[in-house]
Amino acid sequence: MERLGTGIGWRPEIADAVERMPGIDWVEVVAENVCPGHLPESLRRLRERGVTVVPHGVSLGLGGAERPDGNRLAVLAERAQALGSPLVTEHIAFVRAGGPLTASPRLEAGHLLPVPRTRDALDVLCENVRIAQDALPVPLAVENIAALISWPGEEMTEGQFLYELADRTGVRLLIDVANLHTNHVNRGEDPAKALAELPVEAIAYVHVAGGFERDGVWHDSHAHPVPRPVLDILTDLASRVSPPGVLLERDENFPEPAELEGELEAIREAVAKGGAPRAALRSGEPAAGSRDVRENPASTDPARQRLGLAQAALLSALVAGTPAPEGFDRVRLGVQARALAGKRAGVVAKVAPELPVLLGEGYRPAFLAYAQGHPMTGGYRRDALDFAEHLLLAGRPEEARARRELREWWLERSGPVPRSARPAVRLARATRRVLSRR
Repeated sequence: MERLGTGIGWRPEIADAVERMPGIDWVEVVAENVCPGHLPESLRRLRERGVTVVPHGVSLGLGGAERPDGNRLAVLAERAQALGSPLVTEHIAFVRAGGPLTASPRLEAGHLLPVPRTRDALDVLCENVRIAQDALPVPLAVENIAALISWPGEEMTEGQFLYELADRTGVRLLIDVANLHTNHVNRGEDPAKALAELPVEAIAYVHVAGGFERDGVWHDSHAHPVPRPVLDILTDLASRVSPPGVLLERDENFPEPAELEGELEAIREAVAKGGAPRAALRSGEPAAGSRDVRENPASTDPARQRLGLAQAALLSALVAGTPAPEGFDRVRLGVQARALAGKRAGVVAKVAPELPVLLGEGYRPAFLAYAQGHPMTGGYRRDALDFAEHLLLAGRPEEARARRELREWWLERSGPVPRSARPAVRLARATRRVLSRR
């Protein structure tokens, strides 16, 4: 595995600072946020300097019941090639549920949700990973996620689940030590036990991030400083294996560059502290990259349907207000549901920043009220348009000028072509018709 070194998540808000930071060996970008034909100049300059860029996907849903979407895989492959990346990464999570597999409405979570650690889920995940591996031009690594909720009736620990996944598919692992801490606080899982059960030789790199605790629940915010317990888990991991790369994630509330550089230095120190002589690999442990190649694997279709029904029921409870599936902690489901709605309001405000301006302080309460009865069925941009349409149909905002401005905003964006561009489009089409008659 290529040695990556110390890196940071590249975000437009800190692009200039990242370029100036000393000791940055590589960066990671959210794959869905870059366009191969129009790479940001900052990324271009970093690449010209020899800084490795790794695309990190968030929307594939490898842990979902359906097979990976070919178009999404093609997009991820395109980004890897455009960035000259040595690998691509995604998550062990589901992000949507429902649809033809369950004969129910398709719902989008807008968030990474945990898969149950069961044989059904593992079989489906392994096949989905193999499909993705075959479609991508570079190796794939998958990340453990943070979770607020636990599935009832799980059959494996996180370490056992990841060990079998890597053993059966040869996939690399992206281990997020902040997520191990989150699962320790929220689900009572021992990070040391998870690390002891992992195939550490399969680790591609490591994520480190901050969060905050509220009412006994840890929120993996990526918007707060990295706490000491997360650095201690990193040191424990580094005592078991020399991680090929370690990366600091920060998505919001960006501090001054000096503070980010201080966090990077703390990460380097935590790795160095764990870098004492490491234990040899366990006897009989399979080599990283080995695969379980079965001549006639059983169809995963029955497992997919069982998993799909379970995931659809959970997601519907979280975003559509249906009853909680049996065995789930209803209080914790409520925490997760509120967190999803809050994140949804925040992301819509980012992709459509005009809405908070037009609605002022009323934006967030209006959106949260809307979200209770309107689960997301498409992307966030579609969500923003649907929210605006909902307000207009209800005769809101009450102030006529604000309502008129919201209507103009919605009309500009709701068609296949921006309203302001339509006269030019009509002129171009008319010109082509005239020329075609000559």
